[in-house]
Amino acid sequence: MLVRIRSKDGTFRFDVQPTTTVSELAHKILETTSNADPSTLAISSQPRGGETILSTLIGRTLQSLGLRHGDLIFVSYQEQASASRSQEPTTPSAQASSSTSRVTLRPWEKAEEHPVDVYLRKQDGMISRPRDTRFCKHGTNAMCDYCMPLEPYDPKYHEEHSIKHLSYHAHLRKLTPKTSSSSTASLPPLSEPDYRVKVPCPAGGHPNWPAGICTACQPSAITLQSQPFRMVDHVEIQSPDIIDRFIGAWRKTGVQRFGWLIGRYEAYDKVPLGVKAIVEAIHEPPQEGEVDGLTLGIPWDDEARVRALAASARPELSVIGYVFTDLDPVPDDRSKLQYKRHPNSFFLSSLEVLFAAHIQAANPLPSRAAESGVFGSRMVTCVLTGNEEGTIGVNAYQVSEQVVGMLQADMIEASVDPSIMRVKEESRGDAGDNARYLPDVFFRYRNEYGLEVKKSAKPAFPVEYLLVNVTNGFPQNSAPIIRSQQFPIENRPGLEDQSIELVLRRLNELHAPDVGKSDADRDAHRRLELAKWLSDWHLIAFLGTSGLFSEADMQVLARVASAPVLEDPQVLDPLLTTDSWQTIITFARESAPPPQTTGSGPSSHLMDEDIPPELLEGAMGASGGGGGSSSARVCPHCTFENHHSGSDCDVCGLPL
Repeated sequence: MLVRIRSKDGTFRFDVQPTTTVSELAHKILETTSNADPSTLAISSQPRGGETILSTLIGRTLQSLGLRHGDLIFVSYQEQASASRSQEPTTPSAQASSSTSRVTLRPWEKAEEHPVDVYLRKQDGMISRPRDTRFCKHGTNAMCDYCMPLEPYDPKYHEEHSIKHLSYHAHLRKLTPKTSSSSTASLPPLSEPDYRVKVPCPAGGHPNWPAGICTACQPSAITLQSQPFRMVDHVEIQSPDIIDRFIGAWRKTGVQRFGWLIGRYEAYDKVPLGVKAIVEAIHEPPQEGEVDGLTLGIPWDDEARVRALAASARPELSVIGYVFTDLDPVPDDRSKLQYKRHPNSFFLSSLEVLFAAHIQAANPLPSRAAESGVFGSRMVTCVLTGNEEGTIGVNAYQVSEQVVGMLQADMIEASVDPSIMRVKEESRGDAGDNARYLPDVFFRYRNEYGLEVKKSAKPAFPVEYLLVNVTNGFPQNSAPIIRSQQFPIENRPGLEDQSIELVLRRLNELHAPDVGKSDADRDAHRRLELAKWLSDWHLIAFLGTSGLFSEADMQVLARVASAPVLEDPQVLDPLLTTDSWQTIITFARESAPPPQTTGSGPSSHLMDEDIPPELLEGAMGASGGGGGSSSARVCPHCTFENHHSGSDCDVCGLPL
């Protein structure tokens, strides 16, 4: 077959076979160059961008790269500073011999995708349609243009169903070629936006930035536009109690609160190839709330432990986003809330957008469809604020990949006006600050005549270009894996205090010391009540800091608390056999209130009801009669005769 090569030396044609290796192709390319450095030799299917170093492909054939007859490959390289021309022909073979023994995986081939991404990649994704009774004239086993399945990115379907953004995997299907006839089929279609100056410069003809810059190393101009896809299509909150308990602190104090969303990701059938984030709990980090804002530290001190604890659950949980409140009562009617976030003001302020971009950049999503092996993020931003009716509403957002790239390039900053994002000024680092290059930034809008106008985004531009809307709601048939929301919430000093005494008291109330393994304990109701109480995120997180549970036993507790079926009699068995559980049960027994002793008062009748009449009569006769044997006291609990003047039984240790 014929393969065309285009480089700065010209266009060349090579007659190769599908089984030709990359090493042989490198030989042919180097023969057309004058003084190329073989280690910098790169190929791409585009004139600019998407380059892949050729040495990372050693050991593969042209057929495995997806190359076919007539394909055009763009080649780039850097020239050697000082090298002997006679060594050039032997360098590729040396590289081939050293690289054949080891197959170097490219970044996107090393990515370990989330299970929901693996599942959606295997799905067909086509949108099935029923037979149209008006236009379909064929039989039941045929189809036509009116009933054939639609692609998952079909614009008409999304418009009819009010779906504003494509799902992530529908966007991938739109970018991926339908066949593998082109060399681009084997290359990832996505690349993260990078607006920083390339250091070192690919051309290598001048000093690095800020001493020099050229068209090869400077970023291209940016045109802001609404992102057509979103990484998460829906936020599903498993129970209204989760939100109600979270805003309980605001109801009592009037200050705003922040919390991390603990949950998982699943496929979402309401959007083609969609993904939904399921919220199971809210973990509140240390924070200082105020009436009009709050202060917290990023990263937070307990982050690693909380993430590891969430990953121990089954199914596995993780930090999927965050939520914060922006609630302000109406001065004239304290029962209603101000409607502050609306189309005429703002949805997320510029400072909140920068915070969201920072969180998304710190939590990238592994992807085999991106050159770097990661793309985007599934961290969602939820806001609890007043709606049009004056009640509390939930709004969910993400920010675009453009704002993440601009933040990493140190191009933007928050403005006093919450609806405006400010563009920083360019700097060469002369004043002691960091060098900052700013490419041209534009945004498009429709003017008063309905015409689309392109305008410079400097010095500021609207925040709405950076937002991605995410739907949210509560499920009709909820099936949470965290069943309880009763234990006090962490980091609420003075409002809800967590203590080990509270845990021990509740264990005694649930008769936890009497719960044994399923083969010996037949009280299913008692076991179920204990399992439901343990299925509380705030309780699990607190026990991890109590010092009573080891790390391994905490993983067992998390798996038991998140079991899919708590009614299973054997669900508690793995936990009951751990040393940590035995330790906390021992403390519970020691802290249990002492039972009431037998006496002449009314309370003695409650204890006497559980004692057989003949034993009770013997005990009363022994205590009331005279003689030598009358000194023996029968224990009302185990019926042992005690011949001492102490207050506790010698056998069971309970009070006489």
